[in-house]
Amino acid sequence: MNGLPSDKINRLLQLMNDRGASDLHLAVASPPVLRISGDIEALRYRSLSPNDFETFIKPITPEIYWEACRKKGEIDFAYHLEGVGRFRVNLFKQEHGMSAVFRIIPDKVLTINELGLPAQVRKFAEMSQGLVLITGPTGSGKSTTLAAMIDYVNSNRNFHIITVEDPIEFVHVNKKSLISQRELGRHALSFPDALRAAVREDPDCILVGELRDLETINTALRAAETGILVFGTLHTNSAAKSIDRMIGAFPAEEQEETRIVLSSVLRGIISQQLLKGKEGGRVAALEILFSSGAVASMIRENKSSMISSLIQTGKKQGMISMDQCLQDYVSREIVSAGDAYEKALDKESFKTFLKTNGMPAPARTFETA
Repeated sequence: MNGLPSDKINRLLQLMNDRGASDLHLAVASPPVLRISGDIEALRYRSLSPNDFETFIKPITPEIYWEACRKKGEIDFAYHLEGVGRFRVNLFKQEHGMSAVFRIIPDKVLTINELGLPAQVRKFAEMSQGLVLITGPTGSGKSTTLAAMIDYVNSNRNFHIITVEDPIEFVHVNKKSLISQRELGRHALSFPDALRAAVREDPDCILVGELRDLETINTALRAAETGILVFGTLHTNSAAKSIDRMIGAFPAEEQEETRIVLSSVLRGIISQQLLKGKEGGRVAALEILFSSGAVASMIRENKSSMISSLIQTGKKQGMISMDQCLQDYVSREIVSAGDAYEKALDKESFKTFLKTNGMPAPARTFETA
C-alpha cells in the first residue's frame, strides 16, 4: 500500500452506501458521479484535477496495481471499507486522464430466496456436474446471482468449491463445503492457468469469473467433461447468443468438435438483465434454459437460432424466455412497459403484446444490447 486509506475516498464510499448507489464514478475533468437505481447522478463537487484523482485513489491502490494500470491502461482490484462493504474497483486511463469505477459488493451474501430469484435457479445449484452459464451485460447482477448459487451449494452440499475471480468479489466462509477463492494477480497469473490447476485440486465445483477468451472457454469445457460442476459467466443477453459466443471463440476447423463437447456438458443457461422496479430498487429479469436432448441436437447441428423457440414452449421444464419474463413483469406491474420494452429481445412481438393488452407502445424506440 502507499499509506493509510484516504479519508476522502472513504467518505465518498460511505455516502455511496448511504444513498443506495450501486456505483461510484471518479474521473479527471468530471465531478464524482453516483449510479442510483440505474440512473447517473452527479454530486455537488468540483471537477477533479489529476492531483485530486491521485489523492482519492492512490492511497487505497496496491502499488503493483497502480504500476500495472500505468503500463496496461486499466486494472481491477478489490477494496474493503470496514462497516460499509467491499468494492470492486476498475482503474483505467481515458482521454482526460485517469478514471475509476467502484461497484459495491455487500458484506453479506444474499440467498436465492432473499434475492427473489425463481426456484429454477436452485435446480442449477443442485446439479452434480456439467457446465452452467450465467450471462448478461455488465451491471446486470450476474455476480450477485452466482454468489447466491455458490452460497446454496456451500450451505447444502459437502463439496470442495474453487473460485477463480478477477478480482474476488463476494467473500464466502466455509459452511458444509470447503471453499478456496483465488484472485488473478494475487494467486494466479491467468484464468486458464488457474483452471488447469483447479482440476488437479480435487474440486467438486469450479466457478470461473469470466469466460473471456478461447483458452479459458476450452479449459472450462474440458473441466466440465471430467465430471466437475462448472459455473461461468459471459457478457451475452440470451441463451442462443451465449452458445454462439462460446463456439465462435474457436477457429472454424475446431467448431464442429466444440459443438459436440458443448452439447454434452451444457446443463443450462441463465441470462439476466436488471430493470428499475416500479416501487423502487432494481428487479432482475431472467431467461432460463435447461439443456435437453433437443437442445443438445440443436447445438450439434448448428441450429442455435431455434433455441429461443424451444425456450418459449418449455414452460413445463421450467424454462422461460427473456421476453416472457418481461411481459409477466409488465402484467403484474413490477416494471414499466417502457423499461421492459427497452430490454425486450423481440421488439415487434413486444409491441404486439402491449397492444393486445391495451397498453400504448413506448415512445422510446432506441435499441439496447
